[in-house]
Amino acid sequence: MNKIQTTAVYIIIEVKKPKLKDGKEQLKSYCNATGATMAVWSNGLQTSYFHRKDPNYFEEIPDIPTSDKTLKDILQEKFTFDDLMAIDVLKTQKRSLKNIIKDMEDEVLANAGVDVFEECFKLIFIKLYDELEGARDKDKNLEFKNYGESDSELKNKIEKLFTKAKEKWEGVFSADEKIRLSPSHLSACVASLYKVKFFNSNLEVIDDAFEYLVNKSAKGEKGQYFTPRYVIDMCVKMLNPKENESMIDTASGSCGFPIHTCFYVWKNIYRQKGIEASHLFTAEKKIPECEDYVKEKVFGIDFDEKSVRVSKMLNLIAGDGHTNVLYLNSIDYERWEDWLKDESWIDVYNDGFKRLKKLRATKNENRDFSFDILMANPPFAGDIKESRILNRYELGKNASGKVQNKVGRDILFIERNLDMLKPGGRMAIVLPQGRFNNSSDKYIREFIADKARILAVVGLHQNVFKPHTGTKTSVLFLQKWGGDDGKGGELCPKKEDYNIFFATQMLPSKDNSGEKIYYTLENALLLDSHEHLVVKHDLFNPHLEGDEPLRQKNESNEEFQARMQEYEMRCEKYKTIQSDGIAEAFIDFAKAEGLSFWRE
Repeated sequence: MNKIQTTAVYIIIEVKKPKLKDGKEQLKSYCNATGATMAVWSNGLQTSYFHRKDPNYFEEIPDIPTSDKTLKDILQEKFTFDDLMAIDVLKTQKRSLKNIIKDMEDEVLANAGVDVFEECFKLIFIKLYDELEGARDKDKNLEFKNYGESDSELKNKIEKLFTKAKEKWEGVFSADEKIRLSPSHLSACVASLYKVKFFNSNLEVIDDAFEYLVNKSAKGEKGQYFTPRYVIDMCVKMLNPKENESMIDTASGSCGFPIHTCFYVWKNIYRQKGIEASHLFTAEKKIPECEDYVKEKVFGIDFDEKSVRVSKMLNLIAGDGHTNVLYLNSIDYERWEDWLKDESWIDVYNDGFKRLKKLRATKNENRDFSFDILMANPPFAGDIKESRILNRYELGKNASGKVQNKVGRDILFIERNLDMLKPGGRMAIVLPQGRFNNSSDKYIREFIADKARILAVVGLHQNVFKPHTGTKTSVLFLQKWGGDDGKGGELCPKKEDYNIFFATQMLPSKDNSGEKIYYTLENALLLDSHEHLVVKHDLFNPHLEGDEPLRQKNESNEEFQARMQEYEMRCEKYKTIQSDGIAEAFIDFAKAEGLSFWRE
């Protein structure tokens, strides 16, 4: 406060109706006009505090100083990972990371003269590293925060943190990559992000942010539509991956299918060992079995360089340093060996490629592999026109065996994915609805039926991929004919006549504008056992109560009973909302049919 000019305006507060998010620019103009250095914006649900450093530059701060404190006192307060957990704005204010980045872009990055995707990617990368270090040392002050340093001092500190992160998680950024934001712009970005907790967060939060950034950087050239996590979870639950099985996504995007396959398998490993896992995307050190699984069994391939780097980062972190995400063109497997002549590619991807080669069905051949499971949402847009590539595919030729002029990319992915599976292997692939209905696509359906058993077709609601596209899609589940079950029989014996599971998603999960629809209870947004918002869909039972608690070694009986009572109360509370969905219905069908991967 100005102790000389006691009547000078010190704080201006802008109050809006609930749900309104505008007025921040108006608030800043009032500050500029009056000379006020502090500003507060609130709509009753969200509150933001700002410090005006100069007429065109406002920095978000954690709070307004009380009368006995200065701004520096507020900034210098201790801030550990536990403190971050307590104030995480994703939870306390129900803000989305995507909207935080949008605000940061509007207020800071629009005039920073940098690649917004790259700089935001760096900041998320650095902050994840800082959280990891802080979570494993509870007394350590987090470094991704301004403790009253000058802008230049803060940038110096964040650069050092970036160097450490690059050393721990190699291959996401080059060793000599620097932060290109100016000190003042970086300071504002740190102020916007430091109250956001990434670890132990719902991965959909990070997905939404990167989907926005990737599409923005593409400038309309191509859309990267990440598969919603609830669609991914339905597929994983239905295919029931095991610890000893290999898995790949041939169009991996942000690697949702591989990461959630890991989560599913890890969860079963923990339960079998009697270990309770609070959440799987955490900073906790993974047990050896979990590390071995992600290192040897799980793979992702994509030909979009930005998506590969995002997925590589998420895999490195979720897998505690292990990843097999490869920058390759799945369709053009004939040219894979050419990448081995590129030293920069070898430095980043060669270890993963060596592990991939172990799963070849034929030595020195990159067409056929022996994966147990494949899940993918291949790109629908664009046709393949190169005769060299089309000549390698049955679906690249017409009935007389002549190479076609062009073939839809998703069509070739059907054949490519079947080639990646061993006999008896199973897959889920997202396809445009037309492939199931169009008379002109009958030859595709006949090709599929000849190669594999059609397990299920699940029609997704047309809002699932909005706002990017309203294309109606379905998920096709297949199991390749044959395969040794280890007991003298076949995993999937060929049949001419068999039952197929059909289902349609009825609850849209998103509104017509592409915003997610969440469950509410007692007029409040519902949170699951990890305090995440729960998307309203009918693809599977959300199990809002979480898993039944397990007694821990050092836990007293009273402590355990208290947790069990809380769990039972939550179960009772959520009874009216929970119900089995499509995945549970399929599991009952699969068991009744005696499908190999659901046999007791």
